[in-house]
Amino acid sequence: MPCRRQVLGTLAAASALALPACGFKLRQAPTLAFTSLYVGVAQGSQFGNELKRSLGSLGTLQLVSDAKLKQTAQVLLEVLQERREKTVVGVNAAGQVREFQLRIRVKFRLVTPQGKDLIEDTELLQQRDISFNESAVLAKEAEEGLLYRDMQTDIIQQLLRRLAAIKAL
Repeated sequence: MPCRRQVLGTLAAASALALPACGFKLRQAPTLAFTSLYVGVAQGSQFGNELKRSLGSLGTLQLVSDAKLKQTAQVLLEVLQERREKTVVGVNAAGQVREFQLRIRVKFRLVTPQGKDLIEDTELLQQRDISFNESAVLAKEAEEGLLYRDMQTDIIQQLLRRLAAIKAL
């Protein structure tokens, strides 16, 4: 009778062999239909800096950073609005805040230098709920910062997928 370790090993090997057969593969970097891009974002924007870093890491894309040269880029990505919101969603019987909702809204569009819309004005929204405790204010501020960064990264990934969905200029 085979031991348990041999049976588990055989099952793991069979699973590893079955994954490629079902079409599973890791997500690749997106392939874009254009080779140069101008990103119009506010100076010093955390979102804009991370977006440019993500776009630059693609390797095949040339980022035009000078606003005077933006007409030389194949497409223009304009971040029209970037807003962080924090609203109260829960209070206790004494009226003290117990829960907040954090939101990031980003509105953008993608156009050619001639003005043709490739992606019309689009708003991406991420939101997270966070509990609040006045005895741990510093820890909750740090958690809030981490949640905002996580939401920002999610929005950038969504934006990159939308850019990759453009098939022809």
